[in-house]
Amino acid sequence: MTDREQYTPGPARGARIEKDRGQNGNDEEKWTLILVRELRHPPERVWQALTEPAHLREWAPFDADGSLDTVGATVKLTTVGAPTPRVTETTVTRADAPEVLEYNWGHFDMRWQLEAFGGGTRLTLWTNIGHRFIAMGAAGWHICFDVLDHHLSGTPIGRLVGPDAIKFGGWQRLNAEYAKQFGIEAPNWPPQAAQRS
Repeated sequence: MTDREQYTPGPARGARIEKDRGQNGNDEEKWTLILVRELRHPPERVWQALTEPAHLREWAPFDADGSLDTVGATVKLTTVGAPTPRVTETTVTRADAPEVLEYNWGHFDMRWQLEAFGGGTRLTLWTNIGHRFIAMGAAGWHICFDVLDHHLSGTPIGRLVGPDAIKFGGWQRLNAEYAKQFGIEAPNWPPQAAQRS
């Protein structure tokens, strides 16, 4: 049995949501999803996993055509596992290694904070997201962080994103748990908007 076959995500934890002022680009209320995860690895190793294309290919929901570790760097980010890959060009707006990384992925502001904690790293992600997708996003990032931890531990289980993550049994449970935690109705998948497009 492989590590991936044995992998089961833990319960929904370390997440909260905040309503922002205004709307996102789709005339939808703008919300911020905040996820915190404690990893057993030092900030320098986690920073590499957040910024280097070879590491991102192991765990992130996008591929990068260049490093994200320098302010002003322009990098193309391509969604993974989507029926039609979406390529967005981003410019890194903050890269204080190994503490803070900021850029935009599509319409999503991404802010990563790394804090040394107990021999490892407390990793915090802030990302804006449409309210109806917030539980799904939390479930997806939860699994990404688990895959990241396995990757850094030398026991890779392979990237689990997009439709592969949604088909994965643990994602459905996490989606429902985060929806309950956030006090929102668990969205059905696929959402009505996705069915029409």
